[in-house]
Amino acid sequence: MPEGHTLHRLARLHHKRFAGGVVRVSSPQGRFADGAALVDGHVLVRAEAWGKHLLHHYDSGLFVHVHLGLYGTFTESAGPPGDPVGQVRMRMVGAGRATDSLWGTDLRGPTACEVLHEPEVTALTARLGPDPLRRDADPDRAWQRIHRSARSIGGLLMDQSVVAGVGNVYRAEVLFRHHISPQRPGRAISRDEWEALWADLVELLRVGVRRGKIVVVRPEHDRGAPSYAQGKPRTYVYRRAGEPCRLCGATVLHTVLDGRNLFWCPACQPDRPAAPLA
Repeated sequence: MPEGHTLHRLARLHHKRFAGGVVRVSSPQGRFADGAALVDGHVLVRAEAWGKHLLHHYDSGLFVHVHLGLYGTFTESAGPPGDPVGQVRMRMVGAGRATDSLWGTDLRGPTACEVLHEPEVTALTARLGPDPLRRDADPDRAWQRIHRSARSIGGLLMDQSVVAGVGNVYRAEVLFRHHISPQRPGRAISRDEWEALWADLVELLRVGVRRGKIVVVRPEHDRGAPSYAQGKPRTYVYRRAGEPCRLCGATVLHTVLDGRNLFWCPACQPDRPAAPLA
C-alpha cells in the first residue's frame, strides 16, 4: 500500500498540472460516472494530501476523495491521453495555470474514488491523526494517544487515527533507527523518544516526497553493508526476516501484528528503552 509520501507527491504533481484550470473528468470504466459528471468542466482549485488520502478541491465546493488502497495507481501522460487501457476508474485532462501544456492522468484500482461535500471532508480529516508532512500537524495530538495506551508502539504508528501517512515500511524502519522494540507499549515510550521519532518521520517522509522513493538507511550504514538484492528496498529490517541485521548480525525477526507484517531486530531493538543510533 502506498505510504504518505506517495500521496503528497501526487498531490503536488496534480496541483502543478491541473490547479487553476478547467478539468475534464470522466470514468471510462463507468463506476465513477455519476461522480465524474458532478465535477467535469469545473476548475480544480487545489490538490492536497492528508495521510494516505488525496483530495481534489473544485470551484463548485465539491471534493474528489481518493484512497489508493493496496492496488490503486495513477498513470500520468503528457498531452491528450489515448484510448483507456484497463479499468480506468477516473480520467482527468486539463492544463493548470502553472503550465501551458495539456496533461492527463488515469486512476485504476483505488479503494475509494468518490465525490464529497465539505462537511464530509471535515469529518474525514477529523478522524485522522497528525500527518508529519503537513505544516498544520500537531505531534502532541498523537503523543496524547500514545503515552496513555497499552497498545504496542508498532500498532499505534500504523493506526491512521493516531498518525496519518505512516505505513509498514516507515513503521519498521523508524523504530529500528531509534532502537525501539515494536512490541513496547505506547505508555512505555518517553516524551523524548516520541519527539525524536516524530522528527525522524518528518525528515524521512520529506525525503520520500523529494526523491519519489523510500530512503531509510543512513549513509554511514550503507557503505560496506551486506549486498542489497536487486529489486528489494534498501532497508534495515523491512522484508528481511531471517537475514542478519545490517548493524549487529542478529537474525531479523518477523511476526504479524494487527494483520500486517512486522519486522525487527531483537538485539538492536530490545524491549527495554535504549539509546538511539548515533
